Amino acid sequence: MPLEIGWAITVSWKAGDVMCRIMAFFRMFGLYLSSFVLVCISMDRYYAVIKPLQLWDVDKRGKIMLSFAWIGSVVCSLPQTIVFHLETHPNITWYSQCVTFNAFPTYTHEITYSLFGMIMMYWFPLVVIIYTYMSILLEIRRRSKKSEDDKIRRSSIGFLTRAKIRTLKMTVIIIAVFFICWTPYYVMSLWYWIDRNSAYKIDQRIQKGLFLFACTNSCMNPIVYGAFNIRDRNKTSARPTTIETRVTPLSLSLKLLD
Repeated sequence: MPLEIGWAITVSWKAGDVMCRIMAFFRMFGLYLSSFVLVCISMDRYYAVIKPLQLWDVDKRGKIMLSFAWIGSVVCSLPQTIVFHLETHPNITWYSQCVTFNAFPTYTHEITYSLFGMIMMYWFPLVVIIYTYMSILLEIRRRSKKSEDDKIRRSSIGFLTRAKIRTLKMTVIIIAVFFICWTPYYVMSLWYWIDRNSAYKIDQRIQKGLFLFACTNSCMNPIVYGAFNIRDRNKTSARPTTIETRVTPLSLSLKLLD
């Protein structure tokens, strides 16, 4: 974000070709990493609910997923250092810009590269998030509908009902925030790919604003998780300790799957 702000102030690029390529790399790296970590969080919760007996390797699994997220972000961002470079205006020699001009052999190559970014940064995380959280909701619903003669059900039905409602709310908010932040930007991108001439008529400030708005998804995720955790902590501290509140998530999962 500071780089974007500085670039918006100077308009032209004044940091040289090397910094242009480095900036282009980190410009996308943070966005890729934000999306991939969101995938890691959803997968971690998926395994915790769907396969609770595999908690013994949770630390190893978390490290592996995060490693893939970081490595994947680096790999997906590396092409930025190739396509972005410093170009000087042919007539106004003092004006230089960090652009992708003349980087792609054909327009098809440019569209393919942009489509790759859309799939990896938008569609792949969105599909994984929807699948994992919907699976979690279905699993919680299945557990909450156990037969009345199940003794564990009577002691845990309140917990499961609250968990189902809380998970449903968080699921809707996470998916909605991701969708709302990124969709306008990619709608504009699709418009640009389909009809470049009409897309050029849109004010550049609007196009940059859509990109900056998409970047706010990285800022919104901690707020969403923090808001739910703070609220749950306040409710837990205000509730008297009972047998139900003393049941650990692991023991509860084991009993439910017994």
